[in-house]
Formats: sequence, C-alpha cells, structure tokens
Amino acid sequence: MSELAVGDAAPAFTLPATGGRTVSSEALKGKPYLLYFYPKADTPGCTKQACGMQEALPALGKLGLTVIGVSPDPMPPIEKFAKKYGLEFPLASDAEHSAATAYGTWVQKSMYGKTYMGMERSSFLIGADGRIKAIWRKVKPEAHAAQVLEAAKAL
Repeated sequence: MSELAVGDAAPAFTLPATGGRTVSSEALKGKPYLLYFYPKADTPGCTKQACGMQEALPALGKLGLTVIGVSPDPMPPIEKFAKKYGLEFPLASDAEHSAATAYGTWVQKSMYGKTYMGMERSSFLIGADGRIKAIWRKVKPEAHAAQVLEAAKAL
C-alpha cells in the first residue's frame, strides 16, 4: 500500500466518468482538484458526502477547484447515482482499483469478523503544481465539504 504524504507528487490516473467523460491527472495539469474516494454509490454515507460536495460546488468552483469522486463501482450504478441526486461533478469508476491502490485507499476492512478488501473513504487535495496539499483519511461524510472548502481557500 502506498503511504502518500502532503508534498508528494499525486499519482497519475485515467478513469471513465459520468456523462461519457474521462478524468485524468494529465488533463488536470496546472489546475487544483479534489480526488475523493468513496466505497459505494447510493449508500447513506456516500450520498451525504456527494450531496455535500454538490452543494459546495459553486464555492469550490469560484476557487478554481475541480471535484472528482471515485468508487470501485462499475459505471451503470455510478451514472444512476449521479442522475438521482443531480451530481454535476464527475464520478469515476475505478473497477480495477488502479487509482485506489496508487493512493492507498484500497485497504483491508473487516465486518462481522470477516476481512475483505474495500475502499477507504479518503480525499486528496491536489494543487495546480500536481502535489498533494491535504489528505483526509476515514472521512466523516457530513463535515467533509466544509473541510475541503477551508483547505482549498489556502491554495
């Protein structure tokens, strides 16, 4: 597992996203962005987090920040989730876990005594220079958009 730190170069990624888009670190060069990893589309915590980001989008946009949500789900449930909640920012599918592995968010979890691999709810604020400016691990969905907005003001 990759243990990234503030100041590190952000790992490269290219992923399919909602609305027939592709999101990539290459296309975002020279622009700040938030890459947030979430476990599963249309579940309570992920819905709270995504709707919070959507509400914060105008303020984040004024700061020039692009928001990208990433989950291990395939595209059809992600598209349905985005449409259901009117999410305008791209939600990407990382079904192969390539970005999640590079960012250290594909981790061993346990529930009811069983261990399994899954997505850790984590976010990475990347500066226009391609370096990590802030990392949030085990994010609390309700408060996250406000934390991101505060950190993005300092970019």
